[in-house]
Parts: sequence; structure tokens; C-alpha cells
Amino acid sequence: MEQLSRHVGRVRKTSRQRAPTNTTPSGDTTPRRQRTTKKQQIMALYLSGITDIEDLARMTNARASYVATVLQNAGLLHGYFDLYTSTAHPMNVYAKLFAGKLGFKNQATARRSVAILDRFYRKFERARDRAGQHHALSMALMMFDRARWTNRLREADLFRQWLVAHLTLEPPLSRADVVPSTGRVPAGDKEAL
Repeated sequence: MEQLSRHVGRVRKTSRQRAPTNTTPSGDTTPRRQRTTKKQQIMALYLSGITDIEDLARMTNARASYVATVLQNAGLLHGYFDLYTSTAHPMNVYAKLFAGKLGFKNQATARRSVAILDRFYRKFERARDRAGQHHALSMALMMFDRARWTNRLREADLFRQWLVAHLTLEPPLSRADVVPSTGRVPAGDKEAL
């Protein structure tokens, strides 16, 4: 009897999943109420005046990143950034330099991304642009986290190695250390730093 009950439950679930949205499982064409999605809930609550990301996330049982992404895509939210929000919405003047250029789908893509990060980091270093260097480091950390939390451990390790190499306590270059015509540190002077 218990097995029959489980089987009937499975059949009901299957038939519900296969039924068109405008009919009931029994074939009745009476319109039935559609399920409200989290996205719809977020939008409705936001438009009703509840604009705090944390409150919206709690009320809809969603992550703050998801709430922010929904609102950003709808053009209702600007200036919110975290690990998972799209880089298509620039957080500062440096963000556009990296938008659409970094990835970790395989090791080759991760290596190209690390090369881009390194190129910009060194460019910012020569220009003594600490905010630019900070942004490159932040992007590397974000790519490391995104890769490791999606189980792309080899790709994550490439970003980790780059970060470790750049998170040293060496003093920054001074203007006197840089050869003006090339923007590089003379080979013999590297140990002096």
C-alpha cells in the first residue's frame, strides 16, 4: 500500500510538471494561478517601497547578490557591488578596463586573465596609481574566489599565485628608481629595492 501511495505521488508530480500552464492536471482549461518567482517578488517589494537589499533578501529568501543583480538589470539599482554582481556595471574608472576581459572557464583563459591583470597592475605601478593597483588586486581576488567556489581549483590557483606574488611588503618604486624613457627599473637596481 505504501509503495502504491509513493507511486501515485510520483505520477501526480510528473503530470503536474508536464501540464501546460493554462490547464490543470486533469485537463480542465480553467486558468490557474501562476507561481510567483523570486524575481517578481523582489521587483514588487522594491516598487512598493522596500528598497533595502538586506531586507529584500531576507523577505524573499534570496541572496543579497541575487537581489542586487535583479534590481541592477531592471535599472533600479546603481552602485552596489559584491563578488557576484556583474562587471558590466562599473564601480569606478578602473572597472571598465577589465570588463569582459577576465575569465576562468579553463586554465588558458585564467592565464590570459592573469596576464591582463599583471599588465594593468604594472602600468598602474609605473604611474604610481595606487588606486589602480588596488583595483587590479581586487579583481584578482574576485576571480580567485569565483573560480574556487565553482570548483575550478587549477584556475583559482593561477590567480592565487599571482596575488601572493603581488602581496609583498616591498617598498613601492620611487620616481628615481624608474628609467624615464622606458618606465622600467634597471636590472641591477631591482635587488636594491
